[in-house]
Amino acid sequence: MTNLSLTFGTDGVRGKAGSELTEEMVKTLGICAAPYLGSDQVVIGRDTRESSPSFEKALAQGFSEGGVEPFLLGVAPTPAVAHLAATKKIAGAMVSASHNPWWDNGIKLFTSGGHKLDDVTQQQIETNWRKNLSTNIARAESFTSLSIDSWTNSVMNSTTSEIFDGIKIVLDCANGAMSEFAPEVMRHLGAEVIVIHKSPDGKNINKDCGTTHLASLQKAVVANSAEVGFAFDGDGDRVVAVSSNGVVLDGDHLIALIAIDRFDEGRLAEDTVVITIMANLGLRRALSKRGIKTFETPVGDRYVLEALEKNNWDVGGEQSGHIVISELATTGDGLLAAVQALAATRKRGKEIGLWAQELVQKSPQVLVNLPVVKSGADLVTQASDLIEEMKEELGDKGRIVVRPSGTEPLVRIMVEAVDEVVAQQTADSIKAAISTLDNIL
Repeated sequence: MTNLSLTFGTDGVRGKAGSELTEEMVKTLGICAAPYLGSDQVVIGRDTRESSPSFEKALAQGFSEGGVEPFLLGVAPTPAVAHLAATKKIAGAMVSASHNPWWDNGIKLFTSGGHKLDDVTQQQIETNWRKNLSTNIARAESFTSLSIDSWTNSVMNSTTSEIFDGIKIVLDCANGAMSEFAPEVMRHLGAEVIVIHKSPDGKNINKDCGTTHLASLQKAVVANSAEVGFAFDGDGDRVVAVSSNGVVLDGDHLIALIAIDRFDEGRLAEDTVVITIMANLGLRRALSKRGIKTFETPVGDRYVLEALEKNNWDVGGEQSGHIVISELATTGDGLLAAVQALAATRKRGKEIGLWAQELVQKSPQVLVNLPVVKSGADLVTQASDLIEEMKEELGDKGRIVVRPSGTEPLVRIMVEAVDEVVAQQTADSIKAAISTLDNIL
């Protein structure tokens, strides 16, 4: 059945494959998006979900019927799609639900040149799509394939050849789109690579692995006496690291390493880094101490990208591991960020975990992802008075961010405070209040 309530979130459209998001809907999205992407050609990639091959074909059919010629990459990370769109000056599309479980799927769209949709274009496509949803699927056509070698080469060429010689690293590929490509690149750069979660079967993408489940990576790094581990999400546009002693190095740590390296070399435009409201005070302090300014955006890598593009800045990202280096990529690239962060420490003869923790001394932060039945936006609005009272109580000794997820039925709660107990108690109170509101009929 057609789901008329499905809308674009902060990173494309997502839903449960086969019910909330169907092949018919994906095909119609291709037809309806075609006039708004600024190109008569589009490159399409997909992750390793069971539903991704059929969605890829449906999307290609839709684009074709909409007058846009599709080129298929097969399994490829999102940054590879964006790279090819940028270098060929055509549109791009990715079939993926990123870090969501295998039963979800989604579509991410890039306009000509590999840029994410702005709000106006996204709303135009969504409106057109909702008006024209159909149940008609044509028979599969044959479409031209493309190689992503230019993307892997660009990542390898972003640093010195064999710069990682003598370094042992562990890669968690999340049984996703990075499974084939990340190990190849790291080995080419000289690293000794141990790979876990590299065998996609359609249903194991992100399952107890990847950026949101780090326990197995922490264990593998320590057990193999590796210097560092990197975990990607299902479509490869995010990365989180683990130090040699098993400590998590999130996007805040990696942003600091990359930004400070570019700043020290005089390559950080206007000495400014773009961060989101979720960035820890520790990152803000680390950058400020070096004389680096920050510009804050709402959560969502497309808002980071908009700020970078509008101001011609170089580096921005999110605590979750979306990191953009605009000189080298038009979107978040987990592999590129991993390479650049590790290269920055290698130049200084440092161990990445020690340097990252030395730079970014995190304030206690409690993160809660609260599943909800009702509209997350409505629940946050209803709880706004309580949230404001708690902000006043914390004053300048902490921060509170409560927002609906743009990709899942969740309310995300973040509380920072000087004292970890206070942060936890505050987060628990907000969680309880929103849960009560969600259960009121």
